[in-house]
Amino acid sequence: MLGDIGARDEVSALVAGSDVVFHLASVVSAGGERDFDLALRVNLEGGLNVLEACRAAGGRRLVFTSTLAVFGGETSAGAVGDTTKATPETTYGTTKAICELLLNDYTRRGFLDGLTARLPTVIVRGGEPNEAASSFASAVFREPLAGRAYALPVGRDLRLPVIGVETVVACLEALADLPTDALGPDRALTLPSLSVTVGELVETLRLVGGEEAAARVSVEPQPAIEAITRTWPRHARSERADRLGLPRDASLEAIVREYAATLGSPA
Repeated sequence: MLGDIGARDEVSALVAGSDVVFHLASVVSAGGERDFDLALRVNLEGGLNVLEACRAAGGRRLVFTSTLAVFGGETSAGAVGDTTKATPETTYGTTKAICELLLNDYTRRGFLDGLTARLPTVIVRGGEPNEAASSFASAVFREPLAGRAYALPVGRDLRLPVIGVETVVACLEALADLPTDALGPDRALTLPSLSVTVGELVETLRLVGGEEAAARVSVEPQPAIEAITRTWPRHARSERADRLGLPRDASLEAIVREYAATLGSPA
């Protein structure tokens, strides 16, 4: 069933028949910078609609996907973690941080049973590119492995935490079954990640796809994308996720080879 997250009645109808609700919908980073009002409607008003629908349904487990973009500026220079102060420098990160706090309070009041998963950059995403400023981290594999040229919008020195698609799914499934008292009053945790540079992404493409695939990658900096991504954390700790035994990717190469296998690649 498709619906408008900004329409409370539609959201309520979706939630009413569910025992566990996964809330992933949002206007992402670059899209949020281009359209402030849309980001507020989808991320903030839509998030509130989900919270209220779970409240009305009575005690639903809600797994909300947030982002490492809740951190920014000076806090991003070191390694961020579950207790690092949120200092977002994008509308996307700001709206996610607000929803994190609201989820904590709705859970404290017993309106629902909520958990927030702060996602690193998720790779390798298939399909068409979205408006995430981090979409290059998937496109740098997806496009060359499909035989298409790709121009990176950021420099090879940029460092960012990443997580594999399958690992994200496994983490969210685990959170759906997590005991209510496992986290205490702060319901947000950071998912396990690998800290890599864009240059390492390209070198991993070379390992998996060969020289021909790597040769399809060029660099054409886009200042707007650079400005957003440079505010993000370079490293992320995941102490609570690790303590709870949430899955972790073995390596960047393993993530990319898993994606390549879905293409029928001999790699």
